[in-house]
Amino acid sequence: MTPNRNADRPRIDAHEKVLGRALYAADQPFPGLLHAMTVPATIAKGRILSIDTAAALQVPGVVRVFTHADFSQIRTTPAARGAYGQPGKGYQPMTAPQVRHRGEPVALVVAETLEAVVEGAEAVTVRYAEDPFSARMDDDLASPEPEAVGQLASGDAEAAFAAAVHTIDVEYRHPQQHHNPIELISTTAAFEDGTLRIYEGTQSAAAFAGGLAGMMGMEPQALRGVSPYTGGGFGQKNGVQEQSVLVASAALLLRRPVKLVMPRGQLFHTASYRPQSRHRVRLAADGDGRLLAGIYETVQQNSQYDGFGSDHGATPPRMYGYGAWRGSERIVRVDTQTPGHQRAPHEHPASHATECALDELAGALGMDPVALRLANDTQRDPITGKPFSSRHLADCLKRGAARFGWDRWTNQPGALVAGNGDRIGLGVACGSYKAAMTPSVTTLRLSAGGQCRIATSGHEMGQGIRSVIAAELIDVLGVDPDKLDIRIGDTGHAPQHLTAGSWGAGSAAPAARAAALKLREELSQLTGAALSDEPVPVQLARTRRPYLEVSVDTVPLGKDRQAIEQLRRGMPVTTGPEYPDFLAFSWIAHFAEVHVEPSTGRVRVRRVVSVADCGRVMNRRTAESQVRGGVVWGIGAALREAAEIDPRFGGVLNNDLAEYVVPVNADIGAIDVDFIDEPDTRLNLSGVKGLGEVAMVGAAAAIVNAVHNATGRRIRHLPIRIEDLL
Repeated sequence: MTPNRNADRPRIDAHEKVLGRALYAADQPFPGLLHAMTVPATIAKGRILSIDTAAALQVPGVVRVFTHADFSQIRTTPAARGAYGQPGKGYQPMTAPQVRHRGEPVALVVAETLEAVVEGAEAVTVRYAEDPFSARMDDDLASPEPEAVGQLASGDAEAAFAAAVHTIDVEYRHPQQHHNPIELISTTAAFEDGTLRIYEGTQSAAAFAGGLAGMMGMEPQALRGVSPYTGGGFGQKNGVQEQSVLVASAALLLRRPVKLVMPRGQLFHTASYRPQSRHRVRLAADGDGRLLAGIYETVQQNSQYDGFGSDHGATPPRMYGYGAWRGSERIVRVDTQTPGHQRAPHEHPASHATECALDELAGALGMDPVALRLANDTQRDPITGKPFSSRHLADCLKRGAARFGWDRWTNQPGALVAGNGDRIGLGVACGSYKAAMTPSVTTLRLSAGGQCRIATSGHEMGQGIRSVIAAELIDVLGVDPDKLDIRIGDTGHAPQHLTAGSWGAGSAAPAARAAALKLREELSQLTGAALSDEPVPVQLARTRRPYLEVSVDTVPLGKDRQAIEQLRRGMPVTTGPEYPDFLAFSWIAHFAEVHVEPSTGRVRVRRVVSVADCGRVMNRRTAESQVRGGVVWGIGAALREAAEIDPRFGGVLNNDLAEYVVPVNADIGAIDVDFIDEPDTRLNLSGVKGLGEVAMVGAAAAIVNAVHNATGRRIRHLPIRIEDLL
């Protein structure tokens, strides 16, 4: 069956969420539930000399105070707390008296009530021996020589740059930023049916449960990871958190359910974050604007003890037809917790630097920035020479320019003025993100009464993955959406793959479609004839069978059956963007209009037009929501968000939503979203590519370029502050 264009349907779980019936991990009710709270370290580096718990144990309701003496048996391996199958977050606090970063847990208080556990945690007194530390990339005690961690090259970029007439050489800086999802990070551990179930708002229930089991010396099947809903993951919840094994171990020792919800202020110092980075970009072009060379060198912050790879240079060379390219990546180690993936982890900072640099090149050439990008469109990857599975970036630019009214753009900064005197700026930038896929094990059961139950891999993080699965079942089987039971995010129902990297829809949709097609095929064999256009449940009822059930293993392109076995063991198994015959990416073009008040420098983003090429659009409503969310995050990145680091004590000064400034409703103007909506069936059965991450890529750069167009000032760091424009 050829995939159909999908209607604009309500989210499959919309009513459940609005009515409060969608229970998140921390909402799970358990009799005899104990509450836990960590005591954060008040130094950035050193050693614990003593922990006085006497006052805490005198607080009515406090059951126990755990320290590193209680948890020294926890196993810490580099892979235990990693994501994407890579080593990372191997350091586990409270297994020894050492302190590696400010805010890490040094004690865990457990009590009968939330009030008692908070009071008890505040009563714990810790004495330390402090060591010198570094909190920022530029501090004297940061690693003196950045470590080289990767490079990508094609052709002789240095020679092409040296010979070119038109060149630019600029450096852009990106700050440390934090996720701040509405659902705080939490862990609840409880014994049910002889199994220790761990409820956590995670993006990886299987790897999470398997990692915990390994850390606790248990068999993997002894733990069940459950993530019913995740209230915003964005990469922060794709591994085992610092508190996870502590809560699970406490429940095991106390033989009672234990829940901990990490306060937001502590998350700034325990959870992963987007690291600070520097980006030097050199571009060369001929007189017609054809790109002759790109040289891209990055330096990224990292922790002293764990690995988080720098991958800024993977996407920019695929954006345009560069004649030659050279990219290099280095890291600088500081004394903080390990950074990690945050929506469009490296692609967002990379697009900020390279798309703004491209705008600067257009200015040097006297070219229209849209025309420069169109002049360098390509259907082949400049690095490998392989074709793209599909690429409609030029269509995104052309359609976006028409919807936005790009013909108003002028190369003269400040030429457009609003009626109230505000300077109007117009900016454009593009983005891409890999189209990746993962294996799935799916069981689909359809009853003659129309009830349809599917168990497959995936985590609902607000992105609408249940709606994606529902769309395929409705398209292939004609089932009633109100009779769907979609079971995901639970290792008790199906092996769960990490949902991240924008591969959720690209993996879950083909799995659901493959299962639905197999069910149609088996029903056809039962009836001895091809199925009609009637809903499949109606045709099943005629066979007088109560139900029909099928199971399907979905192996993505470039993988073999071993991927299914790795999935069953909780190991991440991803493929893409490079496949045997092509490369696959999603693409987007953003157009931004800003108004800058001339006397105060206040910037308002009045309008954004975004056009995406994400293959087949699975649900128009959730897809538009994804893009709008990415644009809002781009506005925050461009004008609001930055962690303010205290070099004296190693902490984040603005560690709450009062001072870590994110966009609010008053900051957001019109966001107009459109899609090319061309299925990419070379990539998978459903013709779908990812959307969640690419939505943000390029959004901040479009705003920065618009600010330059309004003011003539080229700001090469984020966020742009009022003082930058005064």
